[in-house]
Amino acid sequence: MKKLIVTNTAVFLPDMTIAKGQTLETENGIISAIRPYQAGEENTFFQDGEAELIDGTGKLLMPGLCDSHMHTGQQLLKGQILDALPMIWTRIMLPFESTLTPEKMELSAELAALEMIKSGTTAFVDAGSYFMESAADVYLQSGLRGLLSASTMDDASLPDSIRHTADQAVAQTDALYDAYNGKGNLKVAYSLRSLISCTEELILKAADHAKERGALLQAHMNEYPNEINFFLQRQQMRPIEYLAKLGVLDEHFLAAHCILLSENEKDLLKEYDVKTCHCPFSNCGKGVPDTPALLQRGITVSLGTDGAAHGGLSLWNEMKIFRSVMNVGRGVGISEAAVMPAAKIIRMATQGGYDYLQENGGSIAVGKEADFITISLRQPHLYPTGNLVNTLLECVTASDVCDSIVNGKILMKDRVVQTLDEAQIMEKAERYFASETAFV
Repeated sequence: MKKLIVTNTAVFLPDMTIAKGQTLETENGIISAIRPYQAGEENTFFQDGEAELIDGTGKLLMPGLCDSHMHTGQQLLKGQILDALPMIWTRIMLPFESTLTPEKMELSAELAALEMIKSGTTAFVDAGSYFMESAADVYLQSGLRGLLSASTMDDASLPDSIRHTADQAVAQTDALYDAYNGKGNLKVAYSLRSLISCTEELILKAADHAKERGALLQAHMNEYPNEINFFLQRQQMRPIEYLAKLGVLDEHFLAAHCILLSENEKDLLKEYDVKTCHCPFSNCGKGVPDTPALLQRGITVSLGTDGAAHGGLSLWNEMKIFRSVMNVGRGVGISEAAVMPAAKIIRMATQGGYDYLQENGGSIAVGKEADFITISLRQPHLYPTGNLVNTLLECVTASDVCDSIVNGKILMKDRVVQTLDEAQIMEKAERYFASETAFV
């Protein structure tokens, strides 16, 4: 693998400060040097042909964003759930996923990968769906860093096409794990797709298989009141308390959403070192998470989009929404305007996401994984600024991302995706949406 060198750029450092006029080097997928730029140094690299170069003039180099909770299998549902009556999961999303085919999943992954690359997301966590092998093949080609799961439920009331026993449900992930874990930039996790749709047998088997393989285990947690009531009525305890009783929680457990938490559940998350994720746009219709309390306990908190059906895959949008939700839901009542500062939110979308994914990335420092993006700063909506960190949160959009690098490899350069054929994928998408009944 050739070295990658970004010259004459501003660098967003781990302490949330900006160092101007820097050169960054990578080697074997790792950041190997960050040093002051020397005028004309790029000419030496061009002559030797020993490195790929990116001109960082007028750009900010920062950690890539990590979408800690998304759904590839819902990529084709955009526009179909906003303003819909509850319960969208059982009335819209689950019926749609029961009609997925390998071809639909391939297109979904292609569109999702393009959207993530072009919006500055370098890593993601897929919550699990069907025909995930088709998605995995696309994500391998894309070069993105990802964690994949198969949809794991054994509720007898599920549609025929996705109804499984506990053994069949876990076997799906076993096969996905054997085929793709550690391949390229991909890992495979076990999943409890919807906790109220998983029997205790399945919960224990999924946890056991994950522990046997040293894999992560992820679940949607404390997202809806009916989910809380389900366990209170049947187990006389809340969902996280129930999983703690079963011995399922540990440092490898990923808990998405975590909106409706009791104080005891927050303490359990801390006790077992569970990693958490909020999805602001999706979550704000259900409740306001007590993020300050989680962070005060030292619990890892990251951000996700919850998939394209919930407003697209831009984490820039999610960060803006999250700031507003935190101000209204947590700050106003205590007259604390900076209850969730910009730097803290950006850290959640970068370092927090990579900690959730349990990867050595998410910050720009020597020895870290070379997953980063550049932002074009010389634009009227971004420049000049009195506080660039604040401006990143307030004003940057997906279209401001210039370059995307994962594991030292260029996925996008000057807004042109290098690893996927964008024109061909969009033509395929047009053919799909022109057909009302089938994938063509």
